Amino acid sequence: MSHSIDLIIFDLDGTLIDSLPDLADATNHMLATLGRLPIDQDAVRRLVGQGARRLVERALPGAPMDEIVRALELFLDYNHRHIAVRTVLYPGVTETLDALRERGMRMAIISNKNVALCREVLSVLGTERYFEEILGADSLPFRKPSPEPVLRLLADFGVAPERAAMVGDSINDIDAGKGAGVTTVGCTWGYGAPAELADADYRVDSFCELAEIPLFCRERVSI
Repeated sequence: MSHSIDLIIFDLDGTLIDSLPDLADATNHMLATLGRLPIDQDAVRRLVGQGARRLVERALPGAPMDEIVRALELFLDYNHRHIAVRTVLYPGVTETLDALRERGMRMAIISNKNVALCREVLSVLGTERYFEEILGADSLPFRKPSPEPVLRLLADFGVAPERAAMVGDSINDIDAGKGAGVTTVGCTWGYGAPAELADADYRVDSFCELAEIPLFCRERVSI
């Protein structure tokens, strides 16, 4: 790979932000309201990655459809009202995004969280300005691990697959990137198991290491 990267696509939860504490609070609020026992944060970690509805379905195995619908409403309402009570950026995110932008990188987000929630949490954390486009679970008919959201961004930005990268913490991100033919970067600090990142082209142990990936290293440009 001798080319450089023009577009970096990031996952959100578990990659840019540590939202697990707030997701756990929303999950347990939902469970308590329905008269269910709470679960610990590590258990919630194993439920995230496929969007809110899938999280609720996995937290309530065997529940009837009407209870799933009610539970999803409870979860989303609580999560929206407590979008960044305990959610934080991972160390080095702002500094690294600044460095990448100074190099002329264009950046976007693909998340399996609804797009309004993505924008809200990024706004609260002061990082929405870095991203030219944000796609959420409700932006398109397909979501990660489908490559369709990645392909959509490639078309929107007019960037060839070999000049784009997908950065994320789970197999959903790696599979979506691989399916679209872009470079993949696995983030080991997130919510996915280490085995989920085995096929990534690169793996990084801290956000700052992204700026050291050879394909992301090029001369700074005026902005």
